[in-house]
Amino acid sequence: MSDLKTHLTSTHWGSYEAVTRDGKLQGLNAFSRDQDPSPIGQGILDTIDHTTRIKTPMVRQGWLEDKKAGRTPSGKNRGKEAFVSISWDEAIAIAGDELGRVITNHGNNAIYAGSYGWASAGRFHHAQSQIHRFLNTIGGYTKSVNTYSFAAAEVIFPHILGHFRQFVYQQTSWPSIIENAELFVAFGGIPIKNAQIGQGGIGEHRQRQWMQDAHANGVEFVNISPIKNDAIDDINAEWLAIRPNSDTAMMLALCHVLIDENLHDQVFLDRYTTGFDQVAAYITGAADGQPKTPEWAAGLCDIPAASIRQLARRMASKRTMICTSWSLSRQAYGEQPLWAGVTLAAMLGQIGLPGGGFGFGYSAVHTIGNLANRYKIMALPQGQNRVTDFIPVARVADMLLNPGGDFQFNGQDLTYPDIRIVYWAGGNPFHHHQDLNRLMTAWQKPDTVIVHEWCWNA
Repeated sequence: MSDLKTHLTSTHWGSYEAVTRDGKLQGLNAFSRDQDPSPIGQGILDTIDHTTRIKTPMVRQGWLEDKKAGRTPSGKNRGKEAFVSISWDEAIAIAGDELGRVITNHGNNAIYAGSYGWASAGRFHHAQSQIHRFLNTIGGYTKSVNTYSFAAAEVIFPHILGHFRQFVYQQTSWPSIIENAELFVAFGGIPIKNAQIGQGGIGEHRQRQWMQDAHANGVEFVNISPIKNDAIDDINAEWLAIRPNSDTAMMLALCHVLIDENLHDQVFLDRYTTGFDQVAAYITGAADGQPKTPEWAAGLCDIPAASIRQLARRMASKRTMICTSWSLSRQAYGEQPLWAGVTLAAMLGQIGLPGGGFGFGYSAVHTIGNLANRYKIMALPQGQNRVTDFIPVARVADMLLNPGGDFQFNGQDLTYPDIRIVYWAGGNPFHHHQDLNRLMTAWQKPDTVIVHEWCWNA
């Protein structure tokens, strides 16, 4: 008789009930309490025995030939040469030998192991924790800071708000918006497709229902995005088809209307902000001779001046939530629309009022606006990293191409280390990075790249 069992499992894109027969996965059912499950999970079924799975440790042929000949490995043909299969014992031996060579000859800061990526939603099998714990036990590594998701926000928000992570995960909840907001203005949209995921796992997908409930309770939505379906049809959002990367200009014009028509909350600004006089001088043109009027902005953002004026007046007359998407930060000068969004919310004077103020990334991941308890979860201890070198995560190509070069980050003058080993587990920079042709060139520079991976096309 076959043994049929059901096991509850969690992934970054939801929880599922895995059905097994005699120890083999047969199906993946949605979690019984999840009314809007993500279809992404069904892809797990295809990965179990797929031909793209890596069955043994593999080494690039030219690298192995260099190693056996006693030469320092070269990366010049990385990405072009075939791989050859080796045993686990041989793989462990050559990886250990190469780490030892680089540490002895170049120091631990010659190992780059930021290893950016989400990988497993579990705690023990969390790839970053494991690789960082391992390398910390042998002296440390050059790390990365910040994320590809919203690095500009991670740097700018602490200067204008305070603690960044606390703000992101404790911002105004959807239930508060549903009960109190009247207008939800989404710069960059609120795309439901992004809310399928949540770092560490999801029980119930509720973002769609929250949006629907808000609409049913009278909240008006404005989708300011080049893409119409960055807001679900159910909420009947007004679509303002803005030119990409021009949100800051539109925000400044909205601020100009508030000042010009005396709709801004001067009492709030005097009590809770600093620097508004300088901001007002820039917005009105007193500082640079260019008033940031709706007519000025219209030529930059493709939104008619009349529409900008009308929206500013609506925002001032209603309890308004201003949301900036994470995507707005992923551009040149990505801190500017975030800063301008906070400025606009401050001028409305609604920060701190139920359902009003500003938010960052509603629907960017499922956790934003979720009232779930925030408590520290268990994690694998990683030990102490004795290397102080680091880079902002998106400067990996700059680092590899400019060893010893100087760079500035968040008010600091820093130097790129000379990286000889890149060590990655549970991620892939080619999924995240900008200018992939440049990254391909940079990827030839290290002597060695060690990757923990189970699938060739990951």
